[in-house]
Amino acid sequence: MEKNRVHIKDAIGNSLVIDPRSNSNNRYNCQTLKILQVCNYHFSRWRKNKRIILSFFLAGIMSFLLTEKVMNFSMEQGTTIQLFEPFLWVFGDPTSILLSALITMLLFADLPLLDGAVPYYLIRIPVRVWILGQLLYIIIATFLYTSFILLTTIVFCYRNAFVGNIWSPTAALLGYSKLGEKIAVPAMLKTFEMSKPYECLLSVFFLLLLYVLVSVLCMFLASIRKGQLAGIISSFVFHMFGLLLNPDWIGVTFHLTGKMEYLANVICGWVSPLRQVTYHRHNFGYDLLPRLRDTYLIFGAVIFILIVFITYSMKRYQFNFLGTMEE
Repeated sequence: MEKNRVHIKDAIGNSLVIDPRSNSNNRYNCQTLKILQVCNYHFSRWRKNKRIILSFFLAGIMSFLLTEKVMNFSMEQGTTIQLFEPFLWVFGDPTSILLSALITMLLFADLPLLDGAVPYYLIRIPVRVWILGQLLYIIIATFLYTSFILLTTIVFCYRNAFVGNIWSPTAALLGYSKLGEKIAVPAMLKTFEMSKPYECLLSVFFLLLLYVLVSVLCMFLASIRKGQLAGIISSFVFHMFGLLLNPDWIGVTFHLTGKMEYLANVICGWVSPLRQVTYHRHNFGYDLLPRLRDTYLIFGAVIFILIVFITYSMKRYQFNFLGTMEE
């Protein structure tokens, strides 16, 4: 460590020791602080923001409507429910995942943020720091949004729930009978046989988080390159692509049977982002569908690629700020 230090003498002969690494550490800490400041500025705009309030209000209404049928079924059967099971059954369904992701189009409709404070930041910090601050904001906001959905499902069912890491009698009725199909709750036998509620919770939450994050980053990238309208359209196309890659619809349309129908199911399971993030559509040891780790790797790679393209696009972005000039 001593060899990295520089020893010099000042004008009156005093010995000074300079460590170059301390300057780099200070520079790193300064940039980290600026990234956090940019992120914090984005969150400060949430205060009394009607668009943000409406987004979370819609998410809460959606969670209530989707959770209500599970709770009504539990009440009718006179059985208890595990605290996280409503979230698992509701957001183990691709339609529910799609609905929750569509709301984020409203939540992040202002990206990339180009209000009056942006010139103030850009003359004091590098563009790279400003980009990282926005990306950090997107990641944290997406996590908060997904956590809010989980919290609302817990609030709606906690009175008739328990916290033990075992499946409830309600889940058994849904999974081992035809009752789940009647109320359109995807309580699949795979879930019971291969996991426990807490393990399943982490997977379903993380899958939902990944899907929402990818859709938001796609919207962000398109907004940078072609404008906010293009960002909204790109997000909508991303969702429709996953929705239309449905093996049931493809099988009926092209009259597929037997091996061809199974092949269509496997291909859609790998290609459709919406089916990739549906928990019970994964390989738990006896088919050719993607495993959970495959989905994590694929979405992780996509997120990394999107961040690289966003960073590159922002560095070439033409900032046009209109001001006033007195004659």
